[in-house]
Amino acid sequence: MYQNRFILFVTSVVLSTSFIEELIISKAFANEPTKYSWNQFRGPTADGKSPSENLPTEWNETRNIRWKTPIPGKAWSSPVVSGGTIWLSNATEDGRRLSLLAVNSKNGAIRKDITIFEIEEPMFCHPFNSYASPTPVVANGSIFVHYGSAGTACIDTETEEILWARQDLPCDHHRGPGSSPIFFANKIFLNFDGYDQQYVVGLDAKTGQTIWQTDRSIQYGSDDGDFKKAYCTPTVITHNNQTQLVSPAAVATVAYDPLNGEELWTVYHGGFNAAARPLYSHGLVILCTAQGDRLLAVRPDGAGDITNENVVWKFGKSAPTRPSQSVVADQLYMVSDTGIFSCIDIETGKVRWTERKSGRHSASLIESGGRLYACDEDGTCIVFKANPQGFEIISENKLDDGCMASPGVLGDDLLIRTKSDLYRISSAPLEEFDN
Repeated sequence: MYQNRFILFVTSVVLSTSFIEELIISKAFANEPTKYSWNQFRGPTADGKSPSENLPTEWNETRNIRWKTPIPGKAWSSPVVSGGTIWLSNATEDGRRLSLLAVNSKNGAIRKDITIFEIEEPMFCHPFNSYASPTPVVANGSIFVHYGSAGTACIDTETEEILWARQDLPCDHHRGPGSSPIFFANKIFLNFDGYDQQYVVGLDAKTGQTIWQTDRSIQYGSDDGDFKKAYCTPTVITHNNQTQLVSPAAVATVAYDPLNGEELWTVYHGGFNAAARPLYSHGLVILCTAQGDRLLAVRPDGAGDITNENVVWKFGKSAPTRPSQSVVADQLYMVSDTGIFSCIDIETGKVRWTERKSGRHSASLIESGGRLYACDEDGTCIVFKANPQGFEIISENKLDDGCMASPGVLGDDLLIRTKSDLYRISSAPLEEFDN
């Protein structure tokens, strides 16, 4: 009898220990920016790559839709995921209420609508843009939301309480905000490239206090503030053991030391108002501009002005302004704002192929298992193969409304935010869903 009791005791201890370990691991996966979470604009690796190789390739309004949830307001930010919650920053169309939606990932129910800021006199926002276009970032049990100069805040993902908020970082966006916040080394980095002033700031993620703020030292060549605006999201890279915050602006891109905001290098390329996030691959930074060289590859080393020495190649045709690109193997894949698909050798800039399709594009590409997903502003999503030999369409899928936001990923499912709804799309049988 005592032996049986001992066995039961040991079993219960083992089970309890196992449960605790699973809980710890689960919380770590939910809170940390790892491959297990779609935690920021363009996903865990900031380049649109999904850790899943089994995303659905076919869907419509009656097929492979696990759930569809109407989303009030007007916002072009992408969905991010923490645990069993999908987070969406949101805004009323007039910009007077800026909020954060918590959506149940299992059934799509909006379980909480958190007011972050109430704005008495919102700045002008162009109808093409929204007051909540920047995508939040999830890290260390917090979600950081940003609405440009209207405000930035940190919310605890468990208690859903606002931990800190800032509304004292001025900038006249002139046509609305666009740049998303990024998280690195317990800091939040923000671009403010406005009509009136242009600077980059690093905030303490825990307190929201300013660690450093660096004004742009760019020679814009114009006093017109409209030519000084940009909507790009920065990215952190490590090149030759040096960590850099690569921050595109109008006319030029500047790399900063993320610890103190000191300038490392600058490359001049012309252009303004671009929104595509830079990519780092094969030892090169890939940059998009709205004009000028439009697309270029830069070797991110040296100091000061590296324009003449470090630009490896340029591409002037069919380059996107808004949709960010993806790299698969040695090739760069992209779709332009006007629906021109291209494949370019990333090391040489040689064009492999170009194909024109109908549709206008703002959403960035995502890649999964050698397949690329391009969602347009009318609701069509083209899935095509990462094939340097030619444009090979796998499927064309249609939803009722179009996409301004870039898709997200939850497990093996797609998260697509259209202008009116949020979808969870899966090709797995319903009985296989577990979260």
